[in-house]
Amino acid sequence: MNSHALTGRVVTPGDTDYPDASRGWNHFFTHLPAAVVFADDTADVVNALAWARQQGLPVRVRSGGHALEGWSGVDGGVIIDVSGLKSVAIDTAAQTATVGAGLNQLETVTALGAAGVAAPTGTEGSVGLVGATLGGGFGLLTRKFGMASDNLIAAEVVVAPADSGANVVIADEQTNPDLLWALRGAGNGNFGIVTSLTYRIHPLDQAIFLVATWSGLDDLAAVLEAWQRSAPFVDDRLTSQLEIERDRLALHAALAGGSESEALQLLSPVLSIGSPDTVIQDASWADIYADFQIPIEEEPANWKFNSQLITEPLPTEAIRIIGAFMANAPAGCNYFTNAFGGAVASSEPSGGSAFAHRDALYYAEPGAGWGVRGGAPASDEETAAVLGWVAEFSEAMAPYVNGAYVNVPNAGMPDWERAYWGANAERLRTIKAFYDPDNVFCYEQSIPLG
Repeated sequence: MNSHALTGRVVTPGDTDYPDASRGWNHFFTHLPAAVVFADDTADVVNALAWARQQGLPVRVRSGGHALEGWSGVDGGVIIDVSGLKSVAIDTAAQTATVGAGLNQLETVTALGAAGVAAPTGTEGSVGLVGATLGGGFGLLTRKFGMASDNLIAAEVVVAPADSGANVVIADEQTNPDLLWALRGAGNGNFGIVTSLTYRIHPLDQAIFLVATWSGLDDLAAVLEAWQRSAPFVDDRLTSQLEIERDRLALHAALAGGSESEALQLLSPVLSIGSPDTVIQDASWADIYADFQIPIEEEPANWKFNSQLITEPLPTEAIRIIGAFMANAPAGCNYFTNAFGGAVASSEPSGGSAFAHRDALYYAEPGAGWGVRGGAPASDEETAAVLGWVAEFSEAMAPYVNGAYVNVPNAGMPDWERAYWGANAERLRTIKAFYDPDNVFCYEQSIPLG
């Protein structure tokens, strides 16, 4: 057996930067890995994977560090961190971009925007692009351009062949097309370590961004009903989100190319309710995206979300349940939605995809952020109240939802494979067995061997 040495920046217990290196974005989870390897290139990833296998150590993969249940960390194993792989190559003639797996979403939107193009991403700039994409990836351009994974046309992947070592493979429509299919919606830490991605990109130099805010919750039922009846069916250029907190409602909407008056007209079913405070921005998509980011240091330390997909409009009783939970929500808790329909429903990519929720009207998420980043730990009482609220709210909504989203995993959910991937779960097990025969890429909800 060849002996492999670790390359890249290697951080181990006892190093001064170990606490930061071993910690993910969600401080609710802590891990004590044997080593964190910050790769500078694909060769570092190959060496780290081969070395970990040689040592018999478990492996986890990390880019932006936003794995919400802490599954990109591991005790006593090796975290292979690809956040340093930040290359960008844009081919405007071919309308493609090849990017390193270390780019976060803000870096990607900024780089593409400088070339007058866009690809759909999630809305949180600090989230790793690769993680968001491999689970599906949706945000405020989704109804126009589809899921991020729908725009993924190739990937470089470091895989773990039978018995030992590490190999680099390409997944595209000609080479390993089954792996490309699986990476489009089920790729996070399941089949190998993605080191670069090639996307289809789209001309987009101007957008309208609108934020409407209602104080209090008096208009909650009317706003949510009007939104769910319009947002999934409106002009495909418009994607919108609702965020409900215990004392306010906010609508965020992006029109991918168009005028302020068009945006107001398309959103009129919702904006005509009550007296929202409305702010409109007409700018490049990259500038809009950068402007709505919140610095990480201002975010809460701890997070808990549950994901839900809505395939039929919520009935009155379900909307009443949402109102009741929000009226009694602990500080930091919210209910968030993102419209689907449009390109998500109408345009599966060439070669297909493992993403199984094209019939969803929208995504929904009871969630919470609590505790001060860099400050004293949250009290046990606050944590218990928040976690109890999310769990009870999720359970109360269970009769009205249909499926879940793997990037916002529901830990402990029974039959989670079917909730995330529906009828695609069986094919994913077969592909897993081929590309990861020794189940090296294994965590709490990784795809089981076929």
